[in-house]
This record gives sequence, structure tokens and C-alpha cells, in this order.
Amino acid sequence: MDPVSQASQSGRPGPYQRSTGGLIGAILVLVVVVLAIVVFRGIFRTTPEYESPDIDYLSLVTTLQESGLEPVYPPALPDGWTVKDAAFTPGDSPVFDLTFATDDERTAGLHQEDTSDRELITQYVGEDATEDDREPLTTALGSWTPWTDTDGDHAYTTEIGDDTVLVYSSGDPDALRDLVESLTVAPLPS
Repeated sequence: MDPVSQASQSGRPGPYQRSTGGLIGAILVLVVVVLAIVVFRGIFRTTPEYESPDIDYLSLVTTLQESGLEPVYPPALPDGWTVKDAAFTPGDSPVFDLTFATDDERTAGLHQEDTSDRELITQYVGEDATEDDREPLTTALGSWTPWTDTDGDHAYTTEIGDDTVLVYSSGDPDALRDLVESLTVAPLPS
């Protein structure tokens, strides 16, 4: 007697007939169901846009000035620029940093530290950065040396007291120049 006949007579189900085609069919059905779920969720999901918080860098500048330091800062930002980060690291060699998002969605920064301009250029602009052929930029704070690197980044450096001030950007070099021309150390009201 064959197993199917024997199973039906004993009241137990017969052995399951397995096939490669059945397995592939089951996998395809599962894949279609998963894709349908993903598409369905994607249609009804809204992804919030990230807006960086407004950082009041001028209050940090005021605090630093009240503690006897002389940070270099822009009194106002160029149109469309925002501050992504403002930081101060105290110590024997204090460090002041501002990081900006430019109007063309690039990054710019201002870094003030008691170190060499070459060290800052290498760290923030690139090892291949060289002094630019353009004339130095002269502002109320002094003479700024222009720099460029092979990636098209631009920077300016100057010495203020014992500190080197570096201003750099991967964006529009004219907007960076305008930012450098606006920099000051003027005391802010408390």
C-alpha cells in the first residue's frame, strides 16, 4: 500500500509534497508583500526638514570680552548665512571657533588660536594650501594673507596679539572677503 492511501485510511494527513518551484513562488510572494508595505509606508510618511537652531554667537563674544579676552567676530552675518556652531575652549592657549552655513549651502569658519598660520591652514584648509597671488587684504584689524588650495577652498590669516586668526570657506570667495572686511574686536554691550 502506498503512503498516501495509508495516510488517508489512518486519518492522518499525507506527507507534504515539496518542490523548488513552490519555494521560489513563496519567496516571490513574500518579496512582493514586503515591497508593498515599504511603498505604502513611504506614501503616507512625511519626513520633517531639519532646521539648525539659531545660535547666538554674540552672547558668547560678550562673555569672552567680559572675561578679558579679545575675540575676533563679525558684528553681522552676510545675507543667508547662519551660525552652525560657536565654541570656546579655555586653557593656557584658549581657542575661539565659529562655524557658518553659507547662503550657497557651503561651510565657512573663523578660528582664533595662539598657533602658527601654517598649522591652522593645514588643519582647516588643507595640506596643499598655498599663499594666493592676490594682494593681502588690509582691514582695521591688520593685513590678511590670502590662501587657496587645490580643492578651491579659500582662506585668510592674520596675527592679532599672540593669536592667529583664520577665516576660511569652501564657498564664494567674494562673500568670504566681505566677511573678513567686517570682522572686529569692538566691545559689545553687556
